[in-house]
Amino acid sequence: MSSYQKSAFGEQITGQSGIRELMLDLGEARAMAGDDAIMMGGGNPAHIPEVQQLWRERLQQLIDPPAEIDSILADYDGPAGNPAFLRIIAAFFQREFGWQISEKNVAITNGGQTAFFFLNNLLAGRRKDGKQAHILLPLMPEYIGYADQGIQADLFVANRPKIELIGEHQFKYHIDFDTLEITDQTAAVCVSRPTNPSSNVLTNDEIAKLSQLTREAGIPLIIDNAYGAPFPGVIFTDVDPLWDEHIILTLSLSKLGLPGTRTGIVIAQSDIIEDLSSMTAIIGLANNNLGQAIVKPMIESGEILNISSQLIRPYYQQKSQHAQQLLNQYLPDELPWRSHKSEGAFFLWIWFENLPITSKELYRRLKERKVFIIPGEYFFFGLETENWPHNHECIRLSFTQPAEVLEKGMQILSEEIQRAYEKSC
Repeated sequence: MSSYQKSAFGEQITGQSGIRELMLDLGEARAMAGDDAIMMGGGNPAHIPEVQQLWRERLQQLIDPPAEIDSILADYDGPAGNPAFLRIIAAFFQREFGWQISEKNVAITNGGQTAFFFLNNLLAGRRKDGKQAHILLPLMPEYIGYADQGIQADLFVANRPKIELIGEHQFKYHIDFDTLEITDQTAAVCVSRPTNPSSNVLTNDEIAKLSQLTREAGIPLIIDNAYGAPFPGVIFTDVDPLWDEHIILTLSLSKLGLPGTRTGIVIAQSDIIEDLSSMTAIIGLANNNLGQAIVKPMIESGEILNISSQLIRPYYQQKSQHAQQLLNQYLPDELPWRSHKSEGAFFLWIWFENLPITSKELYRRLKERKVFIIPGEYFFFGLETENWPHNHECIRLSFTQPAEVLEKGMQILSEEIQRAYEKSC
């Protein structure tokens, strides 16, 4: 029995959550299964040799002469980030995309997850007038990491997508603008592009329409660009990066291969940047200096664009294509399966229509065979009151593992899927 009482926020932030359960489960599973584990569940970036070599070389430059690394390790920066880095980020987007921004439009956070904790609770929740405001997610499924971030419960309202069927075994989600409703309780609209888990990339037209709707409503459009253009570039379709005064764009160094530096980048109107800076000062004083120092010269020179387009994007695109080939090789044509059109990120999102068991039960069965995926239920938050079978028919798997590991996992997945359908007949 607990020896202390929790606040309402304490109960909220320490209760059952999908991301906590899965992270704990995957960590324990890895420890128990050891080298035999087939880890197709997590979102850790691959160790791309050429990219890792760039980071090692850059670290060596920071160490010799020692003055720069001494400052990085021993000095606090301001809560918005390193001033020189903020100027370099602003200059990069001015130069490459013509955005009219300055360092006052840029803030650093302790990773993208922290950026969204700040943004979600800054904009949504109970207001001074007592009314509850929410974040609208216009396209489900959406990133599991948002789901339990609210200081108050029920922070999100979500919208079902339209589903376009492509060929025999593919599909794609689209925003259903006919049912999308922005109300006076909508604090902001939030999308990820590419989307984790589905790898969906909202089209330029969809983004333009969301931008118009939010501008007219006088609310922000938040675009989570953790995988997108211009960096890290884990996106397999051509898109136009977009920013305007009502848009909040978040980027991250994690998918460049630097998740350990915990560096998020937020581009927004200056008053939001000031608020994020205040939140950082109160909650964490300052941010991690190392990530900013590592990538600073690559962003200043524009080399980050070549790293993204010539090293990172081709690597993951090839991995995606191979994973799709394995799906077609091991999943029988006669079964009702479809994978989402692979447009970016690290994942395949697979839909087993009329699946006789839930995706959580499929997860449990695969786990018994030391194969770890992510059940789809967790990614449909904000739709909890709707009885939609699709919520329970999807799984997410990562294709960042070595080819032989991925193939073995696909074989076992195929066996368990066939067994599930056969027992229901």
